[in-house]
Amino acid sequence: MRRYSDVTTCFIALLLVILGAGCGDPDKSGRNPGLIPPTVTSVAPPNGSVACPNTIVTATFSKAMNPAYINGSTFTLAGPGTAAVAGVVTYDAPSNTAIFTPSSPLAFSTLYTATVTTGAKDAYGNALAADYVWSFTTGATSCLTGAPTVVSVVNSTCPSTVVVATFSEAMNPSTISTTTFTLTGPGGAAVAGTVTYDAPSLAATFTPTNTLAVSTLYTITVTSGAQNLFGTPLANNHVSSFTTAASQCIGPVPMGAACGFGTLGFSTVTNTGPTIITGDVGLSPGTSVTGFPPGTIIGTLHTTDPAAAAAQGSLTAAYNYAAGVPGGISLTGTIGGGTTLPPGVYKTINQPALLVTGNLTLDGGGNANSVWIFQISSTLTTANNSHIFLINGASAQNIFWQVGSSATLGTGSTFQGTIMAQASVTLTTLATLNGRALARTGAVTLDSNTVNTPACRAGGG
Repeated sequence: MRRYSDVTTCFIALLLVILGAGCGDPDKSGRNPGLIPPTVTSVAPPNGSVACPNTIVTATFSKAMNPAYINGSTFTLAGPGTAAVAGVVTYDAPSNTAIFTPSSPLAFSTLYTATVTTGAKDAYGNALAADYVWSFTTGATSCLTGAPTVVSVVNSTCPSTVVVATFSEAMNPSTISTTTFTLTGPGGAAVAGTVTYDAPSLAATFTPTNTLAVSTLYTITVTSGAQNLFGTPLANNHVSSFTTAASQCIGPVPMGAACGFGTLGFSTVTNTGPTIITGDVGLSPGTSVTGFPPGTIIGTLHTTDPAAAAAQGSLTAAYNYAAGVPGGISLTGTIGGGTTLPPGVYKTINQPALLVTGNLTLDGGGNANSVWIFQISSTLTTANNSHIFLINGASAQNIFWQVGSSATLGTGSTFQGTIMAQASVTLTTLATLNGRALARTGAVTLDSNTVNTPACRAGGG
């Protein structure tokens, strides 16, 4: 009897150890990447940049944060001598962005330091691993003057379109809504939908509740009720219109001024080895493009010039457009290995990162206008020597990858389509890209690659 009791005791102890391990911090076991500590993925103004004195300061996180821990204690701005700058901190949940709005314009020609502390926690209670600190200097003049404007409106003609309006400066999110950003059909009938505002990119997206009617004229209006952070409204309503296509479709992402760029960086563009880029190379607002030669640009190099700035603006609109396209087929964390995908919208939901391994085939089904849009919450990585093949009319011109953080193409891999990364794009040794490598807030890094840029459509894209 005693022996039975000893065995039972040992079994219970072992069971408790197993259960204890299973109920521990899921991050430490690696079983639940959704609970890893949050990080700051991008900031504005960027570190080391020169900013307008009447700017706001934003920090975008890698995951959803607990708004209760995003406040004036965890997100601060300091001037000379560490003097605290008065302001209001808000949190924009759709974009995972904290916003520090100074109570008044900053001083001219002054160094400021922003800090997000470890007091900032995500929705699961995980804190930043360390304080995130960056600095910027204000310019000698107040470069944002007058009323804000709508600098671009992007949509496709497909009935499944969304509409993205980009502003000239930071706006008050509470004034960007279905009251100030509307879509109307015949007879002025309002189209039901939702409006979201992405603070880092200064862009608002109108997503219709239902697919629009075919062959129908629609009117987009952004009213003067939309205000910047200092309460200044648009001087006039911004109005534009479009007519939907005669049949249901998934439209290509409008690339605008970014369409001719094979690579476009925000901070740097760096190359090693005999890379060949068919298309333009651009950088804005950074200052460092290196490695050409030995790299070759069969196009034009644009370094912090108006063309590169316009391309970054179009990239912002295209990124937000691709992220907002409704619907989507859920992807697992890994695709490839002989997988074939028809045209459509694909998204990562349960697994934020995406790995392309082996061979992936995109089948156009005989339609040269077939479109693929991939919405990836976090990172995009391709395995070494992996390949994407196009058959039955599929074209790199119609393939778009919206990447929530960074993209890395493995050594010797072949990739198809336009990469629009929130942070950086890295092409490792001998990777081939039939498409574009476009980075919104980080670097493009190349190493003995071939980049074949798709032709622009009429009107760009």
